[in-house]
Formats: sequence, C-alpha cells, structure tokens
Amino acid sequence: MSIKHDTRHLYLQVIDQVKRDIEKGVYKEKEKLPSEFQLSKSLGVSRATLREALRILEEENIVTRRHGVGTFVNPKPVFSSGIEQLSSVTFMIESSGMNAGTQFLSTDVVEPTEEDMERFAPLHIQNLAKVERVRTADGDPVVYCIDKIPEQFIHGEDLKEADSMFRILEGVAGKRVSYAVTHIEPIGYHDRISPILNCDPEQSLLLLKQMHYTDEDEAVLYSSNYFRADKFSFHVLRKRV
Repeated sequence: MSIKHDTRHLYLQVIDQVKRDIEKGVYKEKEKLPSEFQLSKSLGVSRATLREALRILEEENIVTRRHGVGTFVNPKPVFSSGIEQLSSVTFMIESSGMNAGTQFLSTDVVEPTEEDMERFAPLHIQNLAKVERVRTADGDPVVYCIDKIPEQFIHGEDLKEADSMFRILEGVAGKRVSYAVTHIEPIGYHDRISPILNCDPEQSLLLLKQMHYTDEDEAVLYSSNYFRADKFSFHVLRKRV
C-alpha cells in the first residue's frame, strides 16, 4: 500500500507503517521482514528512504538488521519503566508478575580508581566493596549488575546474600538513597556479559550507569547495570518549560 498521500517526510511514514504492521501481527516477533526491494515497492518509496526508516527502527530496538541476511522483528520488551522513577530491578520484575531472583558471582574489596574517587568526591574512600550479580526473572538471566559501595559504609557486612543494596545502605549505614543521576548507553555484544545473559550475537544491551545520592547529596552507591534490550525498555516523561 502506497503511503505517499501523507504530507510528512516519507521515512517517518514508513516507520509508522512498519510499527502498525507489527502491532497488527502482519510481521511477527523474530520474523524476517520482506526484502528491501519488496518492502520499498509495496510502500511506494525509494530504497534509500526505506533504509533510513529501518536505521531508526533499529535504533529504537524495533528491528535488528543482519548484514547479508535481512531485517528481523525484535520481541517486545517484557519490562518497562519510566527512567525518571528510581525503581529497583526487583520491583520491575515483580510488577510484571514474575519471580525475581539473584545469582551472586563475586564480592570483592577493591582499590578505587581515579574515576571512582571523582565520582564519590568529596568523600574520601580507601576501598570499595564491589558486588557482581545476575538478576533473574522466573529463573532467566535478564540483568547483569555491578555495584560499588564505599567500604566504610558497610562495616564488614557480608554482601553475598544481600537482595538490595539500598536496604544494606539504609540498614547498616543509615544512608537512604533519594535519587540517582543516570547515563544510558546502548551497546552491542559484550564478550563476557552477553553469554551470561544468554544473548544472541546480534542482541544489544542497555547499560545504565547510575550514581546514587542521599537527600544531603552524598554519593553512596555507583551501579553499572546491563539490561537485555529485548526484555527491558525505558521511557522518559518530558514536560515543556
């Protein structure tokens, strides 16, 4: 069906049409889309316009393009959250009606890097407790978590069974996390982490780097969380000012 009667840029029309077709079940999850020639012909647009639309759809994690193979529809994320909400991974999983679990990989005391010292400044830190965990949903690995907490906050507390770093900080150190500054980075296949999360070679990850603060603006926890992009999506509420 041609979409040229619409007055918007053609590639935007293509994006909306492909999304509608996916919603209607014309193209199913993990299914290969028609070839560029077939799709551009059916939509009545040039292949250059189609490629621009597919590029944006891939950035939005709607599709995955495999060089020399074709374009495939990605599964819909199971978990969705507003990034402005400081929700725990456990809360996101359980809110979707699934059981949240934890697989502990390592707990170490490490020396802070120069970058770590800058993050936690003006707090002077000698050592950091570093915890690496895999969070699961109904037993399936979905998030790889790396947490760093100043050692002086936990007083030798054993973190191997801790289900929440927030609870440890509040219960042991009296430090209540109030807000976080978050940076989101979409990344490709990670040689070490992707296999642990059972990712396909073409599957991307969403890396959330978060520094957590108390009401007094004290930095108390730094987290690097690798989310499976096929399982999680994040959105932001933006208001006009």
